[in-house]
Amino acid sequence: MKYYRVHTADIAYYTGQPRGIFVAIWKLVEAKLLTEEETKEYWKNREYFEKNLPVPPYYAKGNPNKAVTWFKDTREGNKIYNQMSFYREMAKKYNVDLYRSECDFVPGEIVYEDEFQIAVKNCVTEGITREKI
Repeated sequence: MKYYRVHTADIAYYTGQPRGIFVAIWKLVEAKLLTEEETKEYWKNREYFEKNLPVPPYYAKGNPNKAVTWFKDTREGNKIYNQMSFYREMAKKYNVDLYRSECDFVPGEIVYEDEFQIAVKNCVTEGITREKI
């Protein structure tokens, strides 16, 4: 099985891992950098993902394991990734460099899994390829 993660180069202070695409675009919204129309589109997209991509339950507890999510390279995982075009467009427009890290092994200790993704703690870096997208 292959896994991939879409992220920035910025390291999140809490997890010690690169900040994922969902948080990266939320930071733009939070900073009020998007136009009014883009902000409305952000909320529309966020609603879609909240309905179609399970939110790992550890977030309700404040993510005590400092886990990060990786998409599964499956039909389900790739479908969600393909739906993220708005997020990729906003990153490009607002000069947020995105990277795609990939591996063909579980990149840490699994703390959550569903049909779309895994969440891992204690991520490894060795053997993971990373390219700018």
